[in-house]
Amino acid sequence: MLTPDTKLDLSDCLFSDLDLSTGAVAAVSGGSDSTALLLLLKDHLNRTASAARLLAVTIDHGLRPDSATEARLVQRFCAERGIAHRILAWRGDKPATGLPAAAREARYRLLAEAAGAEGIKLIVTGHTADDQAETVLMRQARDEEGRGLAGMAPATLHDWRTWIVRPLLGTRRAVLRAMLRARDIGWIEDPTNVDIRFERPRVRAKLGQGDGERRIAEALTRSQRAALERHDIGRRAAVLIDAFADRPVPGLIRLDRELTEHEDGQAAIYALRILLATVGGMSFLADEARCAALLSRLRSAPLCATLSRTVVDARRTGIFLRRENRNLPAALPPSDNQLWDNRRRITLKDGPGGMVIAPLGSAAPRKAPLSEDVPQSLSRAALAAEPALWSGDERLDFTGGDAGPRAVSMVPVVAPFARFLPSFDLAPAAAVAALVGAPPPAPPFHGHDGGRGWAKA
Repeated sequence: MLTPDTKLDLSDCLFSDLDLSTGAVAAVSGGSDSTALLLLLKDHLNRTASAARLLAVTIDHGLRPDSATEARLVQRFCAERGIAHRILAWRGDKPATGLPAAAREARYRLLAEAAGAEGIKLIVTGHTADDQAETVLMRQARDEEGRGLAGMAPATLHDWRTWIVRPLLGTRRAVLRAMLRARDIGWIEDPTNVDIRFERPRVRAKLGQGDGERRIAEALTRSQRAALERHDIGRRAAVLIDAFADRPVPGLIRLDRELTEHEDGQAAIYALRILLATVGGMSFLADEARCAALLSRLRSAPLCATLSRTVVDARRTGIFLRRENRNLPAALPPSDNQLWDNRRRITLKDGPGGMVIAPLGSAAPRKAPLSEDVPQSLSRAALAAEPALWSGDERLDFTGGDAGPRAVSMVPVVAPFARFLPSFDLAPAAAVAALVGAPPPAPPFHGHDGGRGWAKA
């Protein structure tokens, strides 16, 4: 087991595995963890890449009267050290329930927008080993499955564009605070961190009592074990996807029947869960028990079933997956970075110009390319659910690609990982991306190991 750092002399190995070629955005609230992160990263860049850009960003959530004042304190702290800084505000109405999750979503969105505006591909956050233990214990209390018990990933790809990296996951908060005290640097104490109306502060308070250190150590051990298992099954599922899946036409995945008999049944079920979610445009993986039952049924007889908005049509020539032709999006003007049916990412090169995106529908039989080795009825049913660009009744473009330069790009996505791709799941996500024609997710680490060796500072 890797033991979290308990030393004061945190070294460059915190950041040495990161690709900082485009610079980094550091999320800085003014608390001890993010303040220490900023200083350590600044020290590292000064020694190893003095020309690399560093932008500190403080998100003002507008949830407390003092939040704007605290953001300006961070701004002054950065100015004194020659660090570029921006304050971004979370505007609009705040939800009455689920506030921490909504705030987290807004925070990542704003950080990603700041990074994108600067051409920076990397965001670093100050999540520590203490945060990881709390996350695991909260998930365990909710009876989450083994995947969730891996906790926070070393890195997460946001919107398939920007990596959110957590280099301090192997470092205890006490070590960071000791470092700051040694430098005579203070920090802001956020009162919401002790507000027991919220789940995380309640867990944190319990860990500060009695056997808290033992529970933290156990949670971190559990997290590391679950992370290794998640990496491993993802790697095995990726091998099966590469070997047994192909895409005859857009929107149609064909599985070799040998997948149902493969000796690695656990990986086969996992691969099927990811593929069903991708084809159906679902943000969450298909239910494991139902997928296991489906895979068992697929071994013996022809079958037509629906799971996760995906039609599973098993024939002698293969097992075909396509999006069911129900509850498809209505015709709407395209907007930039829109997820259409959670299956295509829309990018505008110009304004919508009176165009709309709608399913190909009845145009599929006479205008879409068909595959000779797949029954035409299957191809047409799959293509009918694919998006096309329309101006009135005229079809201008189709995701199958027959229109040359496009005013609107409609790129496939890997639905369960389209918004957030944890580095744990990089291997199967990359395999499915290659299958459906999505761009490959380039990892933020040197060595391209998905952060497996990057669990300790």
